[in-house]
Amino acid sequence: MRYELTDHEWAAIRPMLPSKPRDVPRVNDRRVLNGIFWVLRSGAPWRDLPKAFGPYTTCYNRFVRWRRAGVWSRIIDAHWQLRIKRVLKLREHGTAGEEA
Repeated sequence: MRYELTDHEWAAIRPMLPSKPRDVPRVNDRRVLNGIFWVLRSGAPWRDLPKAFGPYTTCYNRFVRWRRAGVWSRIIDAHWQLRIKRVLKLREHGTAGEEA
């Protein structure tokens, strides 16, 4: 489905997610993340989240909880660190102008 995380993206993000056990069985984090990204990229309201991503309330609540816990900041910081490293590596090889 459109907007879903690749295996490489998931492998990079997974260690940054909280894994605190709860009293209820945990919903698949990757599916929840895919649902969150679907809403963020599509601009649709949470209630319009396709059923394939699970209950919209789960995705919304996880989004809010992770925001309060600083998870999104860690993900964004890691993303930018990787981008900066990539640009520096391209410049080192004289190909920075070729980045798409």
